[in-house]
Amino acid sequence: MKLGLGTVQFGLDYGVSNSTGEISNDEASLILDTARSGGIRTIDTAAAYGSSETRLGSLGLEGFEVVSKLSGFVPSELDKAVRSSLARLKVASLDGLLLHRPGELNGPDGDEIWSTLEHLKSEGLIKKLGVSVYSPEDLDRLPQGLALDLVQLPYSIVDRRMETYGWLARLKEQAVEVHARSAFLQGLLLMEPAERPQHFSRWNDIWQIFETWLSNEKLTRLEACLGFALANPFIDR
Repeated sequence: MKLGLGTVQFGLDYGVSNSTGEISNDEASLILDTARSGGIRTIDTAAAYGSSETRLGSLGLEGFEVVSKLSGFVPSELDKAVRSSLARLKVASLDGLLLHRPGELNGPDGDEIWSTLEHLKSEGLIKKLGVSVYSPEDLDRLPQGLALDLVQLPYSIVDRRMETYGWLARLKEQAVEVHARSAFLQGLLLMEPAERPQHFSRWNDIWQIFETWLSNEKLTRLEACLGFALANPFIDR
């Protein structure tokens, strides 16, 4: 199954289209059960997602591969931070750990941060190491020779920067696993035109093209957004 489940709303009031806030325990449990029965195996979370890790751990993650993220830690705190995430999630190891702020690797502690994470990987606490990025420039600025296992990046029907800059192809050539997020732009791409916040009216030309294309192709917004990302052979999740 190529789909993964993002869980920021398990711990935070998040999303452009979110009108109900953080989801309840019953909703979270139902979402996990539905994901399991549908064949979804990848869970994405982060220490910064409020109570998301704690809630996931309490609901149980049997059968899921868990990817989490850390940021803002000096090397001496990383070991404790990773073990704290494992304790909250109630798992023995993380299938993936990403640095939420890849720019930390360019700072004075960059080498030590990465070597500390590699040591935790050698201990079996982490299976894959990587970064979560926001732009092609984040990848351009990474230290040379970094042995990445996994990269999480934004990719959607209206945000193709990683593809047009050639990074999707390069990551595939380097055998790096790619996880794409923001396929719905926090739900913005799933909203009816009348529901979109006024802030986004500056892109009305794009929205009109999108709406016309959906009508011509007889696609729902969900089908279009998911289908676009799922069809890309360079994306693993």
